[in-house]
Amino acid sequence: MTRVTFYRRGGFFYGFEEVGHSGFADAGDDVLCAALSSMTMLVVNMIEVSFETDVQYLIDEDKAKITVTSLGALPDYAEDEKKQYAASGAFKGYYDQLCDLAEEYYDYLSVEIKDDEDIV
Repeated sequence: MTRVTFYRRGGFFYGFEEVGHSGFADAGDDVLCAALSSMTMLVVNMIEVSFETDVQYLIDEDKAKITVTSLGALPDYAEDEKKQYAASGAFKGYYDQLCDLAEEYYDYLSVEIKDDEDIV
């Protein structure tokens, strides 16, 4: 199962962590894994290239884990309000898309939000 946790602060999405293999099909035939990989890179490229906003990402292939964050998606760190809303919106759009996918692939994908206020 792939578990995706989105990070949110003050109502603004600013990143996510994906962990695990979906297990929907064998490697090379797993359409869910391919969709997740493609959408993840779309979000990274939108924020970094199209919106010209810094994005940080770490990939740990041994743990099948990727973490993507952009502090520029938060009002306190953004240099440009339009870019801030665009970056946060890209993360929110990805969250919405994954929630739709999780309805069909609930045995292979889970999606949650972690608000900064929830972090102890």
